[in-house]
Amino acid sequence: MVKFAVKNLSIWFGPVHVLKDVSIDIQGNEILTMIGPSNSGKTTFLRMLNRLNELQPNFSMKGEVRLDDEDIIKINAELLRKRVGMVFALPLPLPLSIFENVAYGMRMHGLRNKKILMERTEKALKEAYLWDEVKDKLSESAFNMSGGQQQRLCIARALAVEPEIILFDEPCSGLDPISTAKVEEAMLKLKVKYTIVLVTNNVKQAARVGDRTAFFLNGELVELDKTDKIFMAPHDKRTEGYIRGKFG
Repeated sequence: MVKFAVKNLSIWFGPVHVLKDVSIDIQGNEILTMIGPSNSGKTTFLRMLNRLNELQPNFSMKGEVRLDDEDIIKINAELLRKRVGMVFALPLPLPLSIFENVAYGMRMHGLRNKKILMERTEKALKEAYLWDEVKDKLSESAFNMSGGQQQRLCIARALAVEPEIILFDEPCSGLDPISTAKVEEAMLKLKVKYTIVLVTNNVKQAARVGDRTAFFLNGELVELDKTDKIFMAPHDKRTEGYIRGKFG
């Protein structure tokens, strides 16, 4: 089942043509990984899926992005971002307790029932593989957590509002290998219930977790295929060159 249908998408910031005529169908309950050098358009594509690019000055676009066959431009942006959550490269916990960090989004969407808030907070922390580490510390500041724990807290915060899709923008870029493994384990379990789109500069990570992988270069989608085919037998020499570390 196609969750996102992106057709002939081009994006500019002022005169700079950042994304060039990209078409991708993103399937439900898959992990789509996106690889490519810096400034290749990956993050711009990712941010388009919940309309974060619109917050930048001089943004313009052509093409179409449809979520469940509905044009996302016609969806209220706040409601869209509830359905399409995002986890950024650097963990950004709020200056609140662990519990209040996870509950924050639910409160913003009007949920006030303390019992439901607690139930959904526990569920989200379990899905982010963090509950066992923090269940006795929910009233403590999120700033007391390690970097890896803070990133999983941000994942829990995104999950708590019950999205359909989770966007990850290099979520492990600042993490040690053990924390990275925990985040990857969470992703692999989460795809049973969610659709995941992951931008990563770590090609080994893409190979480990991606069902399909897209390779971007200079704003263009060069190649999209099942991850094992991309890494074992790419069709385009530019894809092979990037994966083999010849540039990027």
